[in-house]
Formats: sequence, C-alpha cells, structure tokens
Amino acid sequence: MYQMLKESCESCKSNTIALSGGLDSTVIAHFLKERKPQTVAIIAKDFVASDLTYCQRVSKEFNIPLTIKQVSTTDILSAIEETVKILKNFNDIEIRNNVVMYLAIKWAKEQNRTGIITGDGADELFAGYNFLINKPKEELEKEIQRVCSIMHFPTQKIGKALGIMVESPFLDEKIIEFSKTIPVDLKIRNEGEKRHGKWILRKTFEKNIPTQIVWREKSPMQDGSGTAGLSNLFDSVINDQVFLENKKKIEETDGVIIRTKESMHYYKIYRNLYGIPEKQGTNSCPYCNFNVGNSKFCRMCGAFPI
Repeated sequence: MYQMLKESCESCKSNTIALSGGLDSTVIAHFLKERKPQTVAIIAKDFVASDLTYCQRVSKEFNIPLTIKQVSTTDILSAIEETVKILKNFNDIEIRNNVVMYLAIKWAKEQNRTGIITGDGADELFAGYNFLINKPKEELEKEIQRVCSIMHFPTQKIGKALGIMVESPFLDEKIIEFSKTIPVDLKIRNEGEKRHGKWILRKTFEKNIPTQIVWREKSPMQDGSGTAGLSNLFDSVINDQVFLENKKKIEETDGVIIRTKESMHYYKIYRNLYGIPEKQGTNSCPYCNFNVGNSKFCRMCGAFPI
C-alpha cells in the first residue's frame, strides 16, 4: 500500500496541498515534501479551530511552506452563497464542510495555481468515519460497502466551477481496488485501549508521520477549520419565533420541512437561485422530496436517518 500511495501522490501534477493536519493530507505531504509543495489551511478567525496546531506541526516536521488563511465570518457567509450555488443543495453538513474547500480552492486560484491536492477518499475506502467505529463486525462490511458505493466528492464540482484541477491520490483506481481486499478488522481495530478507523493506514505510516497526527482522532472538516461554529452563530442570530414562523410558512408553501436555523439560511439562498425542489422518484426524502435512492442520508437537505 505504501508504494501504491507513493506512486499516486508523485503522479500529481499540482504542487499545492489542502492541508488539515489530519492523517490523509499529512500522508500526501510526506510523499511530496521533497518538492517543497505550498500548503494551505483554512482557519475561521471567529470560531474555535482544531487544525491549526497540527498543520503547523506538519509544516515544521517536513520543512514545507504553510499558508494559514484566516477567514472572517463575513468571508465565510459570502463563500457559503457561492458554495450553495455550485453544489445546488442546502445540506447543512455538506455546505458547512465544503465551504472550507471552496475557500482553499479560491485561494489557489488567487495565487495563480492551476490545481490543488486533497485527501478525499481515504475515509470512505479505509473506514475513517466515526459512525463506523463501534458498529458490530457483522454489520461493518456491508456498511463500508454502502459508504463506498455512494461516495461523492463535492470538491471536484467546486474545482470545476473555479477552473482549478482537484487531484485526490487516494482515489487512484489501484488504491480503490486494493482497499476492497483489506479485511474490516484491519480497517477498524484497537490500538492500545482506543478503537481507530483507518487502522491499517495509520499503522503503515506510524514511522513516517508524527505520532500525534498518525493517531489523531477523526476530526470533520467543519471542526478542524472552525466552521462548525456556524450552527451556533445561526442559532444565536435567528430569533426562535421568527424561525418557527418561517419554518411553518416554508412547509405550507414549498412542501419542505426545515430542520435547523442553519438549514433555513442555506435554503433561502438555494430557493432564490433554483426555486422549490421538485419531488423526484419513488424513494424521496420526507423532508425535501429529493430522490435518495438506497441512501439513509439526503444529499439535498442533509436529513439523516431517513
């Protein structure tokens, strides 16, 4: 696996890495450190962000340049409008996470870079998501297969919209095929007293990457960058009574059930751009009518479980 990932990383044409200080982007930085790639970390100025220290550690360890792009709440709100426009949904989790990638790709464009490298795919292929960690073994194989069958990467859409090539070494065909041969008890396993996803990936790189990063717990992009603070922001600035009145009105006029204040903000942007979501197919989301197929998660509005 080490050699496959090395070849995949080295085949990337870009020399800019979207760095989170997590395992996946650090693996890429490890392989490309001789190139002295430019790395960028998006950090929200006004919220708590956990990525900052880890990114600085990677930069120091590998002696590679790091740009910490601190973004204000105004910057984030403006980027949210563009992210909703590109992704064509009002899914609070997806928008909150991918506004980070929008800002990273926009930064790359402003620096006249032609591409950016991301760690997309590692969590799906090697079972990195926290909701998988404590599933019983008999359910795990099926659940990992389901996650891989519906995996999609909004980063690609954002890159296309901004004219920046997005390269994701973990999504190389050889690595995807190899990941299918790895037993689930090597993807999720105890190390010491703690249970970890991506165990085999962590173990492969534990001598190449600082221990605190190799065994760092999975931190969603929204936590690492600080955009998780958007939920609290919308909860504090949107009055409860106004929210309930708007929620009722949207349900009556549009047939869409809004779950949170944050979702309402995104829905209003979406509706201005694309109108009311129409019912699609027989397996439609009970909240927004979007066709969810065999998924338990709605990509349009973020409802889970359905």
